[in-house]
Amino acid sequence: MISREKSIIYTARVVSLIFTPFYLPLVGLVIMFLFSYMNLLPWEYRLMVLTLVYFFTILLPTFLIHLYRRVQGWTRMELGHKRRRIIPYVLSIVCYLMCLYVLESLHIYHFVSSIVIGALVVQVMCAFINIWWKISTHTAAIGGVAGALFVFADIFGFNPVWWFCLVFAVAGVLGSARMILRQHSLSQVVGGFGVGFVCATLGIIFL
Repeated sequence: MISREKSIIYTARVVSLIFTPFYLPLVGLVIMFLFSYMNLLPWEYRLMVLTLVYFFTILLPTFLIHLYRRVQGWTRMELGHKRRRIIPYVLSIVCYLMCLYVLESLHIYHFVSSIVIGALVVQVMCAFINIWWKISTHTAAIGGVAGALFVFADIFGFNPVWWFCLVFAVAGVLGSARMILRQHSLSQVVGGFGVGFVCATLGIIFL
């Protein structure tokens, strides 16, 4: 029985690590490069954009937050406390702003920047809400993917049903993992998904 519980907790940790809150821009770009006219762009160009976005929105913030946690001497669980999440939010927002600056400097297509802006809006809103209530950034990210998918399906005219099935399945597994690890309640998980969906949708459409 104990071994089974340990396996469930270990699986939940792996799921949380794989589906980091920072993957939203990268997934959004992959969807766009597959289903829009941008799939006609040279693969070298698409690879360069994906590499830049990966570096500034996943690799760099993950490294900086890990470094901050090590300096403070906290475990991943201890970093999850509401008051300790402020600096990680600030670090991730700064990294996203740097990504936007680089994309604008290289005159990358506006649709690419709009995805990063949508993800940035999600980050800022989660940071703001976190002042009063510990919202799940993990499910906010997957909610943002759903929002981006909703917008691009309408803009580019493709059927997103199977993609939505996949996104909601991942959201269910991820939300369950966060609750198993006692990092969030059901309301925080569901609230995170809703905030991510709305912010990404509005951010991509209007910004």
